[in-house]
Amino acid sequence: MPRLWPVTSLSGLLVADFSRVLAAPYATMLLADLGADVIKVEHPERGDDTRAWGPPFAGDQATYFLSVNRNKRSLALDLRTETGRRRATELVRRADVVIENFRPGTMAKHGLSPEHVRELNPRAVYCSVTGFGAGSDLPGYDLLAQAVGGLMSVTGTGEPVKVGVALVDVLTGLHAAVGVLAALRDRERTGEGQLVEVNLLSTLLSSMVNQSAGYTLAGVVPERLGNRHPSIAPYAVFTAADRPFVLAVGNDRQFSALCRGIGLSEEDRFATNAARVEHVEELTGLIHERLGTRTADEWFKILSPLGVPCGPVNDLADAFALAEDLGLRPLADGLVANPIGLSRTPPAYHRPPPRLGEHTEDLAAWLDRPLSTGDPA
Repeated sequence: MPRLWPVTSLSGLLVADFSRVLAAPYATMLLADLGADVIKVEHPERGDDTRAWGPPFAGDQATYFLSVNRNKRSLALDLRTETGRRRATELVRRADVVIENFRPGTMAKHGLSPEHVRELNPRAVYCSVTGFGAGSDLPGYDLLAQAVGGLMSVTGTGEPVKVGVALVDVLTGLHAAVGVLAALRDRERTGEGQLVEVNLLSTLLSSMVNQSAGYTLAGVVPERLGNRHPSIAPYAVFTAADRPFVLAVGNDRQFSALCRGIGLSEEDRFATNAARVEHVEELTGLIHERLGTRTADEWFKILSPLGVPCGPVNDLADAFALAEDLGLRPLADGLVANPIGLSRTPPAYHRPPPRLGEHTEDLAAWLDRPLSTGDPA
């Protein structure tokens, strides 16, 4: 089948995608946006779990599924059947990348473990995404990872609070994509693929960066600070006359500019960041008092030209409007655009998220033909 879309960074790369839900599908969509041909293998009746995760729906399709599955082709296979296993085996034989996020041991039951795939296709990069590592059978749900991984212990002000999006899944998907690209680069040198393993818990511990380092290097177990920062002040949500307003002051120069902008005297007790953190309660009260005299938009117009990082707390509609105003072009065919900018081979959007089994007929015919005589996928 001739390629009808522009050549992009990963054009010619074939990805056998045995993933579902969020973390690994997000990774494969990133690869697809950059030009990889991603064939999404789904159960013929159920499909990806997220096809049923609604509302909200766009027409009769769950927006959750649509958010992470563009630029892919859907191949409906029942891996419990001989035909399904044969076609899946043939797909991995031809693939550059195989990615899956089943519970440990599931792929092995279908003859698609990393060891089996290496025998079939030594050049294939095999990416396994799990919740808690290959040795654990704990289910890999984002809420569970946020809880046991410590994120909820530093989020909120009273009871533990999860982040408002499945952030650990998204971060794990990003790490999976980076790992796959690194393995592909190594394959250029060695001619061999390798196993890439990522899991939610390890990704979360790494992504908690300064909080994790504070524990591992200084023995500090962080607590919930709400919107405050443990090491920077003022770095929090304040209240303007009409709505919440954020200040993210990261250095002394910015603090001096803030003082000029809101009419706050630069006292010795606030002279350095460490001092501001020590006296954060007093400083917060003084800033609240001054910010309450104007609206958030007024403060934004006053402080931004002074170089003070600040802004109102937007809802998602306001956030998209801001991105549009800044010329960032946040949308692509109704979905969020890939955020990676490339000057010569930018992401391309050539397929909407597929209907369940939409491409099965053509792909099955291709897989049923001997590789030596088969047309390109």
